[in-house]
Amino acid sequence: MRPLAWVQFAVLAFCIWALGELAANFPFPSPLIKPFLPPQLRWPTDQVQLWIERDDIPSDFRNFFSRDPERKIPPGPNWVSPADGKAGPTLHSGGKSYFVVNLTFWDVHVIRAPLAGVVTAIENEGTRTIGMQKETPEEQAEDVYERGKDAPVQKVITIYSDVGDAEVRMITSYWASRLRVWVRVGQKVSKGDRLGRILAGSTAVFEIPGDIDFTPKPGVHVSGGSSIIYVESPIQ
Repeated sequence: MRPLAWVQFAVLAFCIWALGELAANFPFPSPLIKPFLPPQLRWPTDQVQLWIERDDIPSDFRNFFSRDPERKIPPGPNWVSPADGKAGPTLHSGGKSYFVVNLTFWDVHVIRAPLAGVVTAIENEGTRTIGMQKETPEEQAEDVYERGKDAPVQKVITIYSDVGDAEVRMITSYWASRLRVWVRVGQKVSKGDRLGRILAGSTAVFEIPGDIDFTPKPGVHVSGGSSIIYVESPIQ
């Protein structure tokens, strides 16, 4: 067989193999093109959910999901986002304010302290992830809490700070109750310190006493530990 014929045969064989890979992985991306796609297309939501439900997460996505980059913590009298993701609407209810961060599978899932203080409690709550479709702030806040339920799909970390008890809620989806807390009761934490990790989902909520107007607008992407969400007023 002539050299040119060998080349043509090799190209044809590669094309047949590539088509087979596309067919075998449909409707998800073929391994041949995954390295060239952005994370959202490389690992589609439906495929990631299927992996989690089967408890069979491939190493490439596991490594991507487990990343924990260093963050530059802004100095000064301010609070920072507890997580990476899109800011939700600020909720006000019962004399408290809630800053909600909605995470996707492609965000860093390390949860950080929005402000300095001492960890005074770590508790389990809830049965499901929150939904922001409720009409009133009271109904939305009730979704944030989900108090009195049995399944622990929330870890609530209480931090005693200069402005009172603040809470950071790590919330995961009902089908993937996987949360890890790295701090302990009695531990001092600084602004931006790592508190824990959500292993497969979905929402972080920062709760603080008072009527607070957080800086980020709904839908803006924030970064845990480095995006300022509120600047404290100077003490008179």
